[in-house]
Order: sequence, then C-alpha cells, then structure tokens
Amino acid sequence: MSIEHNTSCVLAIEGLTVSFDGFRAVDDLDLYVDEREIHVVIGPNGAGKTTLLDLICGKTRASAGSIRFRNHELTKLNENRIVHRGVGRKFQNPSIYDDLTVVENLELSFPRGKSVFGSLFFQRDNDVVERIDEVAEMVFLEDHLTSQAGLLSHGQKQWLEIGMLLIQNPELLMLDEPVAGMSMAERAKTADLLNRITDNRSVLVVEHDMKFVEDIADRVTVMHQGAKLAEGSMSDIQANPKVVEVYLGQ
Repeated sequence: MSIEHNTSCVLAIEGLTVSFDGFRAVDDLDLYVDEREIHVVIGPNGAGKTTLLDLICGKTRASAGSIRFRNHELTKLNENRIVHRGVGRKFQNPSIYDDLTVVENLELSFPRGKSVFGSLFFQRDNDVVERIDEVAEMVFLEDHLTSQAGLLSHGQKQWLEIGMLLIQNPELLMLDEPVAGMSMAERAKTADLLNRITDNRSVLVVEHDMKFVEDIADRVTVMHQGAKLAEGSMSDIQANPKVVEVYLGQ
C-alpha cells in the first residue's frame, strides 16, 4: 500500500477473492479509492466488475481478503450495516417506486424515515423539504417533483435513483452502469452530476461507455478474469497494449 493510499484512502480492498463452485469470480484483487475520487472499473463481460460491487455492499460474501471503508472492516457486516457506515449502491436497473411521485420517492429515502418507528413519526419539516428540493435540483428533477416516477424517461429514472442515494448522504457512492440506455445528452448531464457530487464523497463506477469514462474518471482500473489487468489515468489505460488486446480493441 502506497503512502498516498495511507493518507487519503477511503476504501482499501486487499487480496479480495470470491469463488463460486471453484470458479474465482474475483481473484486476489487490490483496489483503493481515495477521498473525492471518481474511480471507474472497466473490463469485458464476466471480468468480475459487478461481483466486486456485490462484495463491497455485502450482497456477496468474500472467500478471502479484506474490504476496509474508513478503517472499518466490511467483510463481516450485513448489507444494512454497510449502508449505515456510509456506503450507497445503485444497481444496473433502477429500483424506484413507480406508483409514487418523485418527491415521495425521495422522502422515503430520507434517513429519518428508515425504521418503522422513524416512518411512523416522520414529519415533513423544513429540513426534509429543503434537502428534497436540493437533491431534486442536483439530479435535474426539480420540475418533476409531483410526477409519478413510473412515467419518467429511462434516464430520469436513473437520476431519481441516484437522488434517492444522495439524500442519504453516503460517503462512498457505487454505481453500476449508470448511463446504460441513456441518450447522449443525458449521459453528458450525468457526467456533470457525478463531477459535482465528489466535493464531499468518493464515487466508484462500473461502466462500459468509454466516452463517459473519459468524462468522469480520475482513475481507471481494468479487470480481466477476476483480477486487475491495469490501473491508471484514462490516457494510460488507452495506451496500454494489454488492455487494448483484451478489451478496448474488441
């Protein structure tokens, strides 16, 4: 582990391995995410990228290795406890409440409404209203607060789910292919959104869209067959012959 990672590392993954019926989906992986960094993981289908996010958020248990978030070991914690530590995760398909409005979706995600007790005594006070308005504006939905979520465009649904995570104020936000199915204009706005929200958090993104990766990435890790193939800036990655051979040249 480098001196840089000792001083500024938010997430430290070391020796991470998971096997399914003898197949190593993630194989002895080391990966570090720094403060206010957008770290993008790319690689061919089956490289282990989504499995990596599953391991960090507790959906899948590691066979070996360590995942430390702000010096707290995550590998033994369940998904809810990892969320409460400050790790938020968006899956490939938006998981929003289609029958509720945008404002109701955001309100349900507000931290004070989480428990049964909290939900029973939840009050839409000024703090809640201000935070919902602030997040809705961040994710380009300020003009759609009363719209039913199911009627939003695909891109707007993706933004709403990001908003539902942001309202919980995670210190690490994990996004799995956030611009899949978006128009070029929506992709550009999403890149702008991610670049703005790193003022006080780190973002770990799994993505296939190389133009989008260029627009957002501070650092890129390339995975291949569960292991790290290369890591560096986007220009480093694009010039790496091994990466071109197994992924970018396809």
